[in-house]
Amino acid sequence: MWEKDININEIVEIRTRTTVYFGVGAIKKIADIARILKDKGIDKVIVMSGRNAYKATGAWDYVEKALKDNGIGYVNYAEVTPNPNTHHVNDAAKLAKDFGAKAVIAIGGGSPTDAGKSVAILLEYPEKTAEELYDFEFTPEKAAPIVSINLTHGTGTETNRFAVVTNLEKNFKPAIAYDCIYPVFAIDDPQLMTKLSPKQTRYVSIDAVNHVVEAATSKVASPYSISLAKQVIELVAKYLPKAISNPDDLEARYYLAYAAMMGGVSFDNGLLHYTHALEHPLSAVKPELAHGLGLAILLPAVIKTIYKDRPNVLAEILAPIAPGLTGNPSEADKAAKEVQDWLFSVDVKEKLTDEGFTESDVEKLTDLVYSTPSLGGLIDIAPSGNGRDVVENIYRNSVKPL
Repeated sequence: MWEKDININEIVEIRTRTTVYFGVGAIKKIADIARILKDKGIDKVIVMSGRNAYKATGAWDYVEKALKDNGIGYVNYAEVTPNPNTHHVNDAAKLAKDFGAKAVIAIGGGSPTDAGKSVAILLEYPEKTAEELYDFEFTPEKAAPIVSINLTHGTGTETNRFAVVTNLEKNFKPAIAYDCIYPVFAIDDPQLMTKLSPKQTRYVSIDAVNHVVEAATSKVASPYSISLAKQVIELVAKYLPKAISNPDDLEARYYLAYAAMMGGVSFDNGLLHYTHALEHPLSAVKPELAHGLGLAILLPAVIKTIYKDRPNVLAEILAPIAPGLTGNPSEADKAAKEVQDWLFSVDVKEKLTDEGFTESDVEKLTDLVYSTPSLGGLIDIAPSGNGRDVVENIYRNSVKPL
């Protein structure tokens, strides 16, 4: 019940590698951030966003005023879509270079921030392309400063060193992770998240749950990633139904945003494995597939697979959504079914067949897991091994409900 002692209208600083301004009204801190940027000699920036949310949420009104008040010029690349691709990054990087941008401000969910992180690298490596970056043809050690203004409660990318961009020509959706792309500042303001659609609200919150399930059960999990996971799932279980029933519930958005931010820190430490490694091929092949939905489709099958290898951790962290687990390895089917029932309870019932995939696609999807740069590294730290049979079984068990 500790949440009741928190004043959600009080803006607090949360320091990871990123300084996060967190709380209702935190968007006002962009004025301070702009002053700091200008004091560092940054007089031109590129703003990365989607086409609508950055304005519809009201975030842009504060950002534009802060930039103008501090004499910072800007160009806006407003073409980032969910599951951003290398074309977005290359086009935005050219726009930024031609303008002379010295920093990146991303406004949106994970997609503008991930694309913005990629642009920040290319600003420091102007001879390189997004394809070279995501094919791991070079290892960046520097990037332009990044500010992330987060409009969703899911990805956690505003507080970590990860970015994901799709290569459409290869059906590759790799992840990069470099210390140089930690945002310098981030803003998590729950009032900017109230306009998320009901589906987006569900999917981004499920993304946060997946982050911590994987971070708590990987071969490099730590007490830190596990303790964060426990609280993230507890908060999502408690506050997601409230946000669904009342999208304007700022308390619910506050704790979902906090859960997502902690999820980002958790997997920055414990990393990810099966669910993300297997989802990336799904949304690489079908970019219209929401990332969080893809994760939801796979999660029960992943729990079924890994429960025997991490029964005590999973029984502990899943308690809010799968009560009654005792940590007995024989409970794998029960754990998976209870997680699926929880997903159904928040009206996320889709499986692979609902998104146009069939069992005949399993071999192709599995091939992509092993051929896409970086995904093999996730499989290698998965708790149940990196065998092809394990990956195929997760996909097959996700074709239809368990």
